Amino acid sequence: MDYLSIIREPITAELSDFIRMFNHSLEHENGLLQQALDHIRQRAGKRMRPILILLMARNYGSVTDVTQHAAVGLELLHTASLVHDDVVDESRERRGQESVNALYDNKVAVLVGDYILSTALLNVSYTHSEKIVRYLAELGRTLSDGEILQLSSIDNEEISEETYYNIIKNKTAALFEACSAIGALSAGASDEEVERAKLFGRQLGIIFQIRDDIFDYYNDEKEIGKPTGNDMTEGKLTLPVIYALRHTGDKAMLELAHKVKNHTISSDEIKTLVDFTISNGGIEYADKRMWEFHAKAEEFLNNDVSDEAIRKSLRAYLDFVIKRDK
Repeated sequence: MDYLSIIREPITAELSDFIRMFNHSLEHENGLLQQALDHIRQRAGKRMRPILILLMARNYGSVTDVTQHAAVGLELLHTASLVHDDVVDESRERRGQESVNALYDNKVAVLVGDYILSTALLNVSYTHSEKIVRYLAELGRTLSDGEILQLSSIDNEEISEETYYNIIKNKTAALFEACSAIGALSAGASDEEVERAKLFGRQLGIIFQIRDDIFDYYNDEKEIGKPTGNDMTEGKLTLPVIYALRHTGDKAMLELAHKVKNHTISSDEIKTLVDFTISNGGIEYADKRMWEFHAKAEEFLNNDVSDEAIRKSLRAYLDFVIKRDK
């Protein structure tokens, strides 16, 4: 099934307008800055976050200039956070191409991220909506808090699902929650409607992150058991391995998990921990939890979406997030 075509169908014109505005926001006369911005524009991705904003606006009314400026502002904030994240994580690649810090250096990457962040604030100011400006500002704080929480959790000996979900809620889930809320706000939704939209976005974000975490147990051909190992290499323990450790209480594997956190684990030991996770139901458990959040998210579609075309699009969006293979 071509989920992306179904998702975009009700907002084709609005999405084209967004892309034009977003690309225009990343234009600059400075040579080095423009080179870096052009590099970032080339990795556009699927535009899942702005699409959610546009669909939510359509659900509660219509897509207006306020919606578009808010969508551009949020996508720029997200883009800036990715540029900064790559510096923090020392990542050399983003969406199949070199990261800004790999192509240039950390100094340039931080400054480019700062420029994009300032551009995000400029664009959201064009909404002339105090609620939306405040929401985007709070989102920036939440994302930074999530990054710091993740860094501190690596140094923390505790390994728990509660910590895992707290990090997600301050990172990926916060982004999707903000998309739903800002889209609804831009169309004049009531406070109660915005709260229900936020819950839907939060559930989407949790599903999105769990699916991403499962991918780390696959190789480039998506073959389970031959991991990329990126998360463990970076000191991160995700839901599948957390479940396997909690479910079995295996002391030897727990020692390896602490070596992950201490950045002292070898590639062979990562393979051992991955095999342990798979053989003890870690992938199945994470998959089960995704579908539980999926069922909760469907309640919003059944109760809060009246337009059939928008419901079909949002249902395809929800299904794509959980079934995608990359």
